[in-house]
Amino acid sequence: MKIKFSIKDFLWMAGGALIFLLIILLVSHFQTGPKPIEQLAFKAKRIDLVAQMRLNLASGSEAEKSSVMAITDEDSKTFADQAHAAILEVEQERKELEELLAEGGTQNERDLFVQFSGVFTDLQRIDSALLILAIKNTNLKAYDLAYGPAADAVKEMDNALSNLVVKSANFPEARSAVLLACGAQISALQIQTLLAPHIAEESDSIMDKLETQMAWKDKEVRKDLDGLMAIQEFRNNPNLKIALTDYTHFSEIRKTILALSRENTNVQSLAISLGQKRKVLFLCQDALSTLQKTILEEPIMGVNYGSVSNPRSLEVKKNKER
Repeated sequence: MKIKFSIKDFLWMAGGALIFLLIILLVSHFQTGPKPIEQLAFKAKRIDLVAQMRLNLASGSEAEKSSVMAITDEDSKTFADQAHAAILEVEQERKELEELLAEGGTQNERDLFVQFSGVFTDLQRIDSALLILAIKNTNLKAYDLAYGPAADAVKEMDNALSNLVVKSANFPEARSAVLLACGAQISALQIQTLLAPHIAEESDSIMDKLETQMAWKDKEVRKDLDGLMAIQEFRNNPNLKIALTDYTHFSEIRKTILALSRENTNVQSLAISLGQKRKVLFLCQDALSTLQKTILEEPIMGVNYGSVSNPRSLEVKKNKER
């Protein structure tokens, strides 16, 4: 059985279709706000920025620690530059995220962003001071002097005094020479052993005590050397002159070592890195993590993505279904 349509029926159908089309156009024209796909793209952009900020914070922290632990000025400077560059990247991304949140973020997201910005300012301040200390490497330079030139000077002095004692075995003042030479050697070695604890020490008061001990031992060395000089047979002895010269050289190096040790840049930078920096970095990462989660949970009208952790996966899924 065939159904026949009259011209009147066709006109009615055409008129209905036209009205339906007009309704769709009107709805599309007066629809406000971004479309779901645009909202998803906007969400993905913000999440990508937050993720990149977290990554750069972590990279900057690793470079900072490498700068603190490096054993040469060149390596410390290289890692410090990398850390500084990573923090600059975070700051650039922070400004970009601020603009995006001003355009379309929620008030909760903006509040979390302000919270992050506050602790990030603290991190920038701490990082700047820390890296300036790290690249100076005063403690490492002090160690190099203590175990290098200073140790060599004490060794040469010790050898010279030992030769003096051996060659003076038949002198009338041999016994006194042995006691004085051994006294100078022992006191000089004791000063040398106090250098390393001084370099490693963080407390100024303890460093003061160590320097007081060194000063007493220095007096003992000089007293013993003066005692040897008072013995007529030794006044022009080349070994004694060598010992005096070496001890003078050691004393000059010691002053430089103590000055470098007092700056304490390696000890301070390590303490800041493991203390203040670690705490503020944790607060930064925690604030960004909360912000990231908040953006992910932001609802989009007409879109139900359950517990999807990355809005980009929605686009991938939609493309697969097509």
